[in-house]
Amino acid sequence: MCTTCGCSGSEHTHQHAHDHHHHHDHGVDSIKLEQAILAANDQYAHANREVLSAKNALAFNFVSSPGSGKTSLLEKTIAKLHAEHTIVVVEGDQQTEIDANRIRKAGAKAYQINTGKACHLDAHMVGHAYEHLDIQENSFVFIENVGNLICPAMFDLGEKHRIAVISVTEGDDKPLKYPDMFYHADTVIINKTDLLPYVDFSVERCIENIRKIRRDIRFFELSVKTEEGFDNWLNWLTSLITEVTHFRKKL
Repeated sequence: MCTTCGCSGSEHTHQHAHDHHHHHDHGVDSIKLEQAILAANDQYAHANREVLSAKNALAFNFVSSPGSGKTSLLEKTIAKLHAEHTIVVVEGDQQTEIDANRIRKAGAKAYQINTGKACHLDAHMVGHAYEHLDIQENSFVFIENVGNLICPAMFDLGEKHRIAVISVTEGDDKPLKYPDMFYHADTVIINKTDLLPYVDFSVERCIENIRKIRRDIRFFELSVKTEEGFDNWLNWLTSLITEVTHFRKKL
């Protein structure tokens, strides 16, 4: 049950034998429960980081609204890198293994998490997924979160980098409407740039809006379809593995 965002997996249908004449401070109770849930999540996130650190593996949490192109981005990234790098993927969706099957076909091992009525992944779910994935030394761990720009912002999954993906079909003002997600991301991918001639979207205005929320953020402008700008994204990923591996060898 996710009480912090209201996506409860069960409905409140049982009858109460008592009347509700006495006072409930539901606001305070909700805040305390939210704090407890997030504190427990942070403990699981810390454990996830320890698992990855022991393997010298890097985790990336991909967040976005539905239809931004996260799965296609991962497919193309895996296809380009899996010959030289080990990649595993945690897939989050409410139902089905459609995306996990796409990821497997692209060349990576995937574990599907179906969240049911819940609208995000949490660190406990991801830690359970790690138990089913053979995470190798110096590997990439890609986490594709449920398509949602609100709830996933609250939950640390133990990732090294949080990647917010926005497509040019969504509107360049979306970061201002959903600031928490872009505040908690350290990287933004502006996807589907091949469609810029056909939509009313300004990359410059989008970047300006994001920088109003967080200044220290990196950007990649790319098209998964045409691969324009894709090398910059791939080069950054591989540089991270090289950097971490070099640091580990020095210790």
